[in-house]
Amino acid sequence: MSRLRALWQASVNATKRALVWSADDLIPPSERYIFNFNSKDELKRWHLYSDSEYGGLSSASLEITNSAAGADTSSTGVFSGNLSSDMSEGSTWRIRRYGFCGMRSKKFNGFIDLDAYDTIAMKVKGDGRCYISTIYTENWVNSPGQQEDNSWQAFVHTPQDRWQILKIPLDHYLPTWRGNVIEAKLEMNPARIVGMSLSVNAEGGVPGAKTGTGDFRLEVDWIKALRTV
Repeated sequence: MSRLRALWQASVNATKRALVWSADDLIPPSERYIFNFNSKDELKRWHLYSDSEYGGLSSASLEITNSAAGADTSSTGVFSGNLSSDMSEGSTWRIRRYGFCGMRSKKFNGFIDLDAYDTIAMKVKGDGRCYISTIYTENWVNSPGQQEDNSWQAFVHTPQDRWQILKIPLDHYLPTWRGNVIEAKLEMNPARIVGMSLSVNAEGGVPGAKTGTGDFRLEVDWIKALRTV
């Protein structure tokens, strides 16, 4: 092979390698951590809410604890508390629903883009109750001037006292307005996600789930976005 031909062949091979590298680089990983409850710093990314803000007596806490996960011992998040249907004596609030608590992430710095993914996965150990997974996106449903984010919700029925990885396709999340499903054909924009939450109500959920007032406990290891197709 002549020196010129050898140089040409080397150039072609280098170009092929560059093209292959560039193509691989453009494909995002098949999974992406959104939250990993492995340290107390993770707690700074969340805040709690409950009906106590409206005169109710439900309470919640979020802690990091050491827990056996498989053969290893690792830190996990524990969202726990008590659901009550009672209200504070002398409360002037008049709301139709008591007995709820939630943990909501603080707004991301801008937003996160999950357009390359189709599923939310979470590793949890629950108490048999049904929890609600909520994704918040930039406001495009509400009227101009309203500040509330758009919310998309799906039920999470947690197994009792055992770890399980639950997967929720993004197209299973339904658009909601203050807890009520919006009866309209709307599509989530996964490229403009501004926050997430997990919540629990004393009533409602899926058939077979534990309901009623009393204690609740949900242990969370991580929450990820997956690309399954």
